[in-house]
Amino acid sequence: MGTKGREIVGMDVDKLIELLNKAFADEWLAYYQYWIGAQVVKGPMKEAVIGELTQHANDELRHAEMLVTRIIQLGGTPVLKPEDWYKVTNCGYDAPEDPFVRTILDQNIHGEQCAIDVYQHLLEITKEKDPITYNMALQILEDEVEHEEDLQALLEDLEALA
Repeated sequence: MGTKGREIVGMDVDKLIELLNKAFADEWLAYYQYWIGAQVVKGPMKEAVIGELTQHANDELRHAEMLVTRIIQLGGTPVLKPEDWYKVTNCGYDAPEDPFVRTILDQNIHGEQCAIDVYQHLLEITKEKDPITYNMALQILEDEVEHEEDLQALLEDLEALA
């Protein structure tokens, strides 16, 4: 990273990189959780759920790309080994062992709610201290809020069928 680019960050850059790496691990685990969920999901409204999960997986991968870019800009190293994602994650990973639509939706809603908390915290700590990370976190937070809303709408539709 350029010297001036690091200078404008008015906070502990190493701590920020640590938080960004935790979010980076979350995004990779969320990507896989969505992707594999779309492969195994069963039950009513399966096709609509597959479409939503696939779109969300792509968004999570894009978020991981945004985070890795920022980590590198700040002079950090992204988490390099997938096994380390589990060591640093905020939100964890819920394996879709029960492939029923409702279970998959509930697991992913829980993941989105955790992600919303993570990015809300990043916004709070970077506000007026790191405008670049702040803007990135805001973009990702907007997606995560939309994801939660999308999944809850599918869950409401599913419950209306019962």
